[in-house]
Parts: sequence; C-alpha cells; structure tokens
Amino acid sequence: MPQVLEISTPGPGFHEFTGAVQGWLAEQGAGDGVVTVFVRHTSCSLLIQENADPDVRTDLAAFFRRLVPPADDPAMGYLRHRAEGPDDMPAHIKAAVMPVSLQIPVIDGRAMLGTWQGIYLVEHRDRPHRRQVVLAFTPS
Repeated sequence: MPQVLEISTPGPGFHEFTGAVQGWLAEQGAGDGVVTVFVRHTSCSLLIQENADPDVRTDLAAFFRRLVPPADDPAMGYLRHRAEGPDDMPAHIKAAVMPVSLQIPVIDGRAMLGTWQGIYLVEHRDRPHRRQVVLAFTPS
C-alpha cells in the first residue's frame, strides 16, 4: 500500500528523509523490488545526493541560485508569472529541470543507496511549506 509522507520545510534547502524511506520499507516487510518516491508539488524537487559533507548541499544551493535567480533579478525580466512572489516562477523552473520522482532498487528490504547517498526533498520556495511525498514499493 503506498504511503504519503508529510515533510515540513522551513524554507529553501535540502531536507533529508532517507531514514523515513528505509523505515517504511522495513514496516512493509519489503523484499526485493523497487521503491518509487514522488513529490506532489510543482515548486520543489527530489534528489539523491551526498549526505556526508554539508558543503556539497551548500554548493549545490548556491549553484541553483546562480542558475535561476529570483524573478526580481534583472536577468529574469522575461518572466511573466509573478503573482506569487519573486521565488515562485524560479521554483517552478528548478523543479522542471530537477527530478520530481525517483526509483531506487530495494534488496532484502533496504534501498540500495551508496555509502554517502541520501534522499532529499529540495525546497525551492522561500517560505515554509508542508510537502507530500508518495512512496510505493513494487516487488520484483
């Protein structure tokens, strides 16, 4: 049975929830198969990324801010969707180029992540949000 996780974000950044996925797989008695992780929003993303050195997440956040600055930046003058603030359309752009779903192999009930890999919800909006992430296990 799929599960919906609620993840509260204080604002932009990388919010790890690897433990919640691993815990859910254990509760399900999952064996071998695939877990699908899907975020039900258009202004945040999912990412598998290093979870050892926080500088990796800091550098990635800085890169995405440079790649897609706020709508009030002069470089973003072409944007039309501005009704929800200067962070909204850039959040949609980031979510369009980053994954919103992941598929992770599962063996013996554990997601087969690498030693330094973690599963993150990447919040692109400036304000706190409550995000829904759907987990579904498909046995092989």
